[in-house]
Amino acid sequence: MSTLPANDACQSQLLSRIRVVLVGTQHPGNIGSAARALKTMGLSRLVLVAPERFPHAEADALAAGADDVLAAATLHATLAGAVADCRLVLGCTARSRRIALPEQSPREAAALALAQAGQGCEVALVFGRERTGLDNDELQLCHGAVHIPANPGYGSLNLAAAVQVLAYELRMAWLQAGAADANPAVAAIVAEPASHAQLEGLFAQLAETLEAIDFHKGRAPQSALRKLRRLFLRAGLDAREVRLLRGVLADAQRMARLAGERAPPLS
Repeated sequence: MSTLPANDACQSQLLSRIRVVLVGTQHPGNIGSAARALKTMGLSRLVLVAPERFPHAEADALAAGADDVLAAATLHATLAGAVADCRLVLGCTARSRRIALPEQSPREAAALALAQAGQGCEVALVFGRERTGLDNDELQLCHGAVHIPANPGYGSLNLAAAVQVLAYELRMAWLQAGAADANPAVAAIVAEPASHAQLEGLFAQLAETLEAIDFHKGRAPQSALRKLRRLFLRAGLDAREVRLLRGVLADAQRMARLAGERAPPLS
């Protein structure tokens, strides 16, 4: 029988900062089963992005006592809206996708998610559609990928089962964290991390600035922007650092405009 960590109220705040996001779920029963999977592991935040059928009686039936998790689920039209305030977004996906992302096992992802939650950050674990998973645009919004090392000869894992695997690993990481007082790394509050929306604003302004200064010299911008995005995500910027960088970019844009105004007309 498991022993709950000391200072349970403080520890519970860690799990309350972690949300599970289901994108484009096709079968309402999977939504109910996912709610049940979360509640069994002490998680409560379920977020639904454009589900095909919800609310639905099948979701209610398969929640099997996790009705409170299901009733509290929030709905969003897009993944960007669902994770806008998150500092860490991890997409659960198969290997060999077209978007290169740092990859973690479920255990590594749980430890990372809990550490970020311990710093006061909002964290999202994102699961895609039953048949097709997350598309490229959705993966682009993720900071990393989580791969469940299933049997390579039969890797067909039900959506709710995948949620259960990640929820279990989060539960185990939470139990092992112990008392917050005995683990300063979990309890420490650092400078306010940049939210997902703040980072996306930075990346949009960066793209505009590189265009304004003719950085790409006629080359396609996508490759450079992807590399710069990964660089900044690895840096773990806080909100103040994002504001500083955006100030630098604003000055670069202003200087580019002045240079354009001073340029002699073409003959």
